[in-house]
Amino acid sequence: MGAALGLSERTRGRTAPNPNVGCVLVQHGRIVGRGWTQAGGRPHAEAMALAEAGEKSRGATCCVTLEPCAHLSPRGPACADLLVAAGVVRVVIALGDPDPRTNGQGVARLRDAGIEVEEGIAEEAARAAMAGFLTRRAKGRPFVTLKLATSLDGRIALESGESRWITGPEARAHAHLERARHEAILVGGRTWEVDRPKLDVRLPGLEPRSPRRILLSRHPRFRGDDGWELLGAPSDIVHLEGVDHLLVEGGAETAAAFLREGLVDRLLLYRAPILIGSGKPALGDIGLSDLAAAHGRWRLGDTRMLGSDRLEVYATS
Repeated sequence: MGAALGLSERTRGRTAPNPNVGCVLVQHGRIVGRGWTQAGGRPHAEAMALAEAGEKSRGATCCVTLEPCAHLSPRGPACADLLVAAGVVRVVIALGDPDPRTNGQGVARLRDAGIEVEEGIAEEAARAAMAGFLTRRAKGRPFVTLKLATSLDGRIALESGESRWITGPEARAHAHLERARHEAILVGGRTWEVDRPKLDVRLPGLEPRSPRRILLSRHPRFRGDDGWELLGAPSDIVHLEGVDHLLVEGGAETAAAFLREGLVDRLLLYRAPILIGSGKPALGDIGLSDLAAAHGRWRLGDTRMLGSDRLEVYATS
């Protein structure tokens, strides 16, 4: 299942509205087929793994991060039917599919065909890997990651507005990798006016994975500028079709607006070993009425060094 989860990450940010699923087929202790949901949502992971395994699928165990789909589609057959036809004898599933067209029906179809099914293996890891798909299903909006690059004293720029560069090249490269894992990236009107950011992916080989660019502004002069899409309020992210992962990059008021409305699911904090003093703060007012309300909101999920900078990854508790 660990291998299947790793495969599922390959097209995160490229499969919406389908989930980014990973799948491996195992025969006599060896992997004979690997698959992951392809860009655009098809082929599904199971179909790809079965095609690679061929006749070795018969008698194999399938490890898949999401319940195999049970519904027919003009874009492809149901994966539960494919597994039955291929002669798989055991299916190990990390997570049930909340899509009502499947939701238990995939498992039932497999069991009706005499296939052994085991569920709930590495379920929490699968939830994290498919957070975009699951958030869209549960809340009707994308999974939102807020990125902040700050000094040790929580500043994102000098008083003059100069901010290039707070962090070093390793941290910036990691931030570009994060961009490649999101369908869309958003900044506020002030950031657009001052920086005119490209918001593209500048990593060799990943340039085609640059996300859609979203501008948060109510000002009419921003409309239709150079391919930017416009949103008037953070809550409008529910209308972003084909976006299950949204990266918010700034500025301070935009970040605060998303936090005030409880729309941030994950926080990427890049902290550089510098002090700025009376510069621009990372956040504006996030609507706290008392200090007690600030506690228990965030849970540290990961931390690592990127050159001389520290990355901390937080998720909502």
